[in-house]
Amino acid sequence: MFETLDPVFATYVLHNAPLERLATGFRWTEGPVWFGDAGMLLFSDIPNNAVMRWIEDGGVSVYRAPSHFENGHYRDRQGRLISCSHGLRAITRTEHDGSVTVLADRYEGKRLNSPNDVVVKSDGTIWFSDPHYGIKMDYEGARAPQELPCNLYRLDPESGRLDVAADDFAGPNGLAFSADETLLYVADTAAMFDPDAKRHIRRFSVGEGGKLSGGDVFHVVSPGAADGFRLDEDDNIWTSAADGVHCISPDGRLLGKILVPEVVSNLTFGGRANSRLFICASTSVYAIYLNRRGIQRP
Repeated sequence: MFETLDPVFATYVLHNAPLERLATGFRWTEGPVWFGDAGMLLFSDIPNNAVMRWIEDGGVSVYRAPSHFENGHYRDRQGRLISCSHGLRAITRTEHDGSVTVLADRYEGKRLNSPNDVVVKSDGTIWFSDPHYGIKMDYEGARAPQELPCNLYRLDPESGRLDVAADDFAGPNGLAFSADETLLYVADTAAMFDPDAKRHIRRFSVGEGGKLSGGDVFHVVSPGAADGFRLDEDDNIWTSAADGVHCISPDGRLLGKILVPEVVSNLTFGGRANSRLFICASTSVYAIYLNRRGIQRP
């Protein structure tokens, strides 16, 4: 179940805590987000155009369908659900009363591509990736002309201002801040159908006003790619890969792996102490308890 490459990894995992398959029978699971106040996990089944809900004692049910092919999710500082919609080509917010508000669907008058993954910074700004995956095929959205480059964006939901945070990606995907928010990690999973695709995680320094600098390659996941990831309390990155979940140190070293029987797409921390790792992997959702706590907020 584990592959240890550095002795420290053995202190992060619990050998009496098995990998559990919580649910299966989906087409492609993505975008997990934990609601501790409701004791539930939400995740997307993108090709089935649904957002699903898992509760420990209640199993799986439909949270939203149709979902406009929603992908990544996060919670804002007020606990509301922020979602990336391939179908609407937008970032949306589910209000406390259940209504849905479109926060951004255009940049300089042109339609966004297909927002993919999202995080919310402590100042309330919403950062999201906008590759073209959802408009290049009908399986996870609908084919449509691409109007904008594949950018990384920063949205101020109070003013509605949308800025390009970085524009030198082929296919920006998963993203996460370090614990102190001075670093931003972003996956580039390359352009769709590119035979020479280069996939890696990049690391940026976050300056005043959200200005990014740097952006050098931090780590290359193999096999597979870093689709989605989250950080723990010591700024280790837990990322998707073709053979499971890889744990990467803050200096870029692969420490170890949690081996999963399906290709992993994304993950998030949750549970009572924020130490349970929920894993979206192809047709299933898995979970495992770790000796680490995630830093996702709230």
